[in-house]
Amino acid sequence: MFLNKRKKITEQIKQSFGNIKEEKFYFQNIERYYRNKKIIGDSKTISDETALDLDFDDLFMYLDRTTSKVGQQYLYYLLRNIHADQSKKAIKEQLIHKFINDESFRLKVQLTLNELSEHECLYLPSLFQEKYLSPPKWFFILKFLALLPIVFLLLVPVSQYFSLFLLAALSINFGIHYWNKSNLLQYIGALPYVNILFKVARNLSKEDDLLLLDATIGAAIKNAEKVKGGITFFKTNSGMENEFTSLGWALFELVKIPFLLEPLVLFRTLNKLDKRRSDMDKVYSFIGKIDVLISIASLRKGLANYCEPKIAAEKKNLDFTALYHPLIEDCVSNSLNIKCKSVLLTGSNMSGKTSFIRTIGVNIITAFALNTCFAENFLVSKTDIMSAIRISDDLLNEKSYYFEEVLRIKAMLDRAEESESCLFMLDEIFKGTNTIERIAAGKAVLSALSAKNHIVFVSTHDIELADLLKEEYALYHFSEEIKDRSVGFDYKLKKGKLTKRNAIKILSINKYPKIVTEEALRVADELSNTNK
Repeated sequence: MFLNKRKKITEQIKQSFGNIKEEKFYFQNIERYYRNKKIIGDSKTISDETALDLDFDDLFMYLDRTTSKVGQQYLYYLLRNIHADQSKKAIKEQLIHKFINDESFRLKVQLTLNELSEHECLYLPSLFQEKYLSPPKWFFILKFLALLPIVFLLLVPVSQYFSLFLLAALSINFGIHYWNKSNLLQYIGALPYVNILFKVARNLSKEDDLLLLDATIGAAIKNAEKVKGGITFFKTNSGMENEFTSLGWALFELVKIPFLLEPLVLFRTLNKLDKRRSDMDKVYSFIGKIDVLISIASLRKGLANYCEPKIAAEKKNLDFTALYHPLIEDCVSNSLNIKCKSVLLTGSNMSGKTSFIRTIGVNIITAFALNTCFAENFLVSKTDIMSAIRISDDLLNEKSYYFEEVLRIKAMLDRAEESESCLFMLDEIFKGTNTIERIAAGKAVLSALSAKNHIVFVSTHDIELADLLKEEYALYHFSEEIKDRSVGFDYKLKKGKLTKRNAIKILSINKYPKIVTEEALRVADELSNTNK
């Protein structure tokens, strides 16, 4: 039976390589490791607002090809903290290529990782990242209460009255045992998998190629394993192969109650875990890194076109060829080369401006986190990213669209004061206010954001902004074609600002009343002449 199950799992893993996962994603738990992890060095996380702007959850579901829940959480962490793990890039690439080309080696590693594929493994970070429960002040008397049943049992032959004391002691301990169940409930999902975590890490560390990622992992595993004894106590009887072992666990439960073994061992184990947090994190990261490298290998295997990005030494540098968005079916690719410039995009709705900006943001993330881009070539300076694309009214806090946008852009201006590069992505800046103030404020903000080492990608319908910023920004546009009574988009990036105005023509194509379109054309001509 075991061999048949292993053969089935092996075949499933083999078939999944290069393909998108078909499973449910429990993001509240997948995010757990990232939310609690301290930021490493000078890296900055991708904010929740920017993640929403870039459809991060959909992106993650596409990129995630991990085998274990540990790898899944570590992948999420890397994608939200894109500069967190930039060391040993050559070794990682060597391993990625080995995973692609050496199927037997990859399967061996994946079968090991598969032992941590249960949903409960998503709770493992709570054991070394989160604050533990503190024992109550009266906890010190538990050792005394645990001995009372034995004492009274021995005294029963002396006097039958001690049987009443024995019954009272058992009742008290029974109550304490089940009081502690609520404490245990917080950890019981993860505790049984800690020793499996150690086992997986130890087996992976036996592979010389994997040991190149962290030559000191053996010491961390050895230190972390000092908690094994207490952990074994909390093995569950789920998944047992026969009824006799299940019966054994039921009898063990009866033994634990009178002697308060569960609360005593639980808090002792938590105390041991508290002293091994850094070792546990190191073991967890070691497993996560390996799984992420296999995930990258699987991703690349399934792509018709990708590249390994180059990181430019110069600031404010972005150069790519045939860049596309992985989530857009039959996506039209675009190329761009800018140095010491930001980019202002003009064009009508649905022409591709916002999708192009999102495409750049997505590829920045995968460039630094996965050393993989969806393009023929991709070169970029080291940069963080911030965005103001998908903004809405915050009705619960009584904030208007404009006020929400003001707050988001203020955060960008604060970030622009820092010397480290940042890519700012904006869609229709200040569209929540009137034309004159929108253009004036937009020009001032965009000039400030583009200063220093920062790059800005901004879309706008305001041609006036293009004229005001033509010295600071490279001007590009997307346009539509109107033929007969249809509107078509080629989604190709073109140099210069948009010169054609087709909005009123599109109204006519959609059979707006002639009196409306003629009046619109007349007013447009008057406004154009006034502004000359």
